Amino acid sequence: MPIPSGPLVVALLYDGLCTFEFGVVAEIFGLARPEMGSNWYRFASCPVDQGPMRAHGGFTLVADGAPALIEQADLIIVPGWRGADAPVPEPLCRRLRNAHARGAHLASICSGAFVLAATGLLDGGTATTHWRYADQLRRRHPDVEVDDASLYRQHGRVFTSAGSAAGIDLMIEIVRQDFGAAAANSVARRLVMSAHRTGGQAQFLERPVPQRKGSEIAPLLDKLRASLRTRWTVDEMAAECRMSVRTFLRRFTEATGTSPGDWLIEERVAWAKQLLCQEKLSMDDVAGAVGFGSAHTLRHHFRRQIGISPTEYRARFIAELQ
Repeated sequence: MPIPSGPLVVALLYDGLCTFEFGVVAEIFGLARPEMGSNWYRFASCPVDQGPMRAHGGFTLVADGAPALIEQADLIIVPGWRGADAPVPEPLCRRLRNAHARGAHLASICSGAFVLAATGLLDGGTATTHWRYADQLRRRHPDVEVDDASLYRQHGRVFTSAGSAAGIDLMIEIVRQDFGAAAANSVARRLVMSAHRTGGQAQFLERPVPQRKGSEIAPLLDKLRASLRTRWTVDEMAAECRMSVRTFLRRFTEATGTSPGDWLIEERVAWAKQLLCQEKLSMDDVAGAVGFGSAHTLRHHFRRQIGISPTEYRARFIAELQ
């Protein structure tokens, strides 16, 4: 079995460790994957606190690494945090800032975003966290734009993700960026990841960004998401990308795996799911806001995409919060 010699991934251990979040990181980056070759990730964990540390589930941890590992890491991951109100030690913030300054990537799962925000490295950027913590993160770090709709966000070399399961999505995305789509798909298959997760948060969050083979289409996708109410034509989209219609359609399909029309429908349905979580909005309000025009059109596409009506979706979401 080849000994990995690739990027060093370091996960932080702390008193009150979120066990599932740490397990996600260890499974993706610490599991032996000989099929990936010798340039695959190396994995280690290092302590934030001294002495034995408690973890969720009733057991204690004794780290076999040292805080100095942060100084060697290519990617440092904060697997949750001991509480949204728990202070972040300044020595840890300083180590993370120094690591980032020398070129390391930083990532967090769920409440771990509070640690990265405390470093100041997210100031002026956009981050996400679990929707339950979003308002607290906004109040504590007003210089950070908090997106409580996305599964994960990237600000330069700093990544944040939403709830625990969204951490899996982010970790696989990091694999994709480092080693390509084939490697990411291999990891996902081994995890038995489904293409579409159902359940409360997964249904009202945005889908992860699809695989992109080039950067030409990315700015357009961002613009389309920001203006879903607008009626875009293929000609207008092609002109926005400064391409012929034929080239645009080919590049768009390569980047997203679908046609512009179907992509817009998927994005409008995804945005409708978020708006349906607001009880005060009528179906006509939601339909108009996402660009479907009428409640009838919304119901048609929503049922085709999700398998249930918008009304039933709203009822299920509210029931899960109670």
